[in-house]
Amino acid sequence: MNNWGKASMAVLFIFLVAGGLLFLSHTGAVSNSLWQAFVIALAVSLLLGPLVIPWLKRLKFGQNVRSDGPSRHLQKAGTPTMGGLIFLTGILAAGLLTGRGQPDLLVVLIIVVGFGFIGFLDDYIKVVLKRSLGLRAREKLLGQVLLAAGLAFWAVFTADRGTALTLPFSGFLTPGGIQLDLGWWPFLIFTVLVVVGFSNAVNLTDGLDGLAAGVSILAALAMIPVALAVDKTGVAVSMAALCGACTGFLFYNRHPARVFMGDTGSLALGGGLGAAAVITGRELVLVIIGGIFVIEALSVIIQVISFQTTGRRVFRMSPLHHHFELGGWEENRVVLTFWAVTLLLAALGLAGLYGL
Repeated sequence: MNNWGKASMAVLFIFLVAGGLLFLSHTGAVSNSLWQAFVIALAVSLLLGPLVIPWLKRLKFGQNVRSDGPSRHLQKAGTPTMGGLIFLTGILAAGLLTGRGQPDLLVVLIIVVGFGFIGFLDDYIKVVLKRSLGLRAREKLLGQVLLAAGLAFWAVFTADRGTALTLPFSGFLTPGGIQLDLGWWPFLIFTVLVVVGFSNAVNLTDGLDGLAAGVSILAALAMIPVALAVDKTGVAVSMAALCGACTGFLFYNRHPARVFMGDTGSLALGGGLGAAAVITGRELVLVIIGGIFVIEALSVIIQVISFQTTGRRVFRMSPLHHHFELGGWEENRVVLTFWAVTLLLAALGLAGLYGL
């Protein structure tokens, strides 16, 4: 794909996101806050890119590349990482300027920043302190679990969210759908699994130029009508901000990437999507919409279990996107295919939301 093709892909992606919001606005479902959040976040990311990327280069915050990965990835060594700082700033700026103190929005922002901080520490230890494994797994997991548990406490005891799950596609059986009340302790465990699971799943997906950013944009876009359906405007605004910020970041992260988001960005995106699902009570809808993230994580789990129990690998390499790469697929082909699948899953998830 030549430079014109790459630019066209990025522009078309912006129109896709903007078109989705425009459709919603014609149905009267979107307030000016959504548009403002999207545009502010987009502008901040676009403006910060040319400032932050050279700064990361000067600090020599370069990405380490696995020697056992696809050989084409070796040329990416040294590409600036921790670029998630770009879109995190955009999300924060848009949320704070347009959210008008809405509690739901502020809680999503806290989760995004909290998970982003954990990712930043992980990146800093790996890139600056040269400790290849970054934060110890138990340290990272402890921080993630505490944040997710705090979200669960807030949702139940402050926001009166309750402990029930709404089952997708049950709306055609009964108005409002079928709800399954978990009770407090199962709900707490489930919330931790959703938020921590999605955070790490996005992290695993972030292995190709533009992949995690693009899938996150589409997933967040689909979560806007999910939030509006249950009158969670603050969550919808946070998702619009995430869309705009990641779309701006995609200009610099598309193939060949000038910057990577790092754990700073990927953990934050997954945490934000998980928080949106928990606050709206539509966690199972997110599992459908964010199916690519789920599949990527499952491919790693399956690979590890298979190798440890049988000594054989199910995939050429995990996560799944590397399996296709080693099968001869070009990087852009994998990315665009995963984006297209996410579009289909988003449509399926929204159908499940409305019981179609």
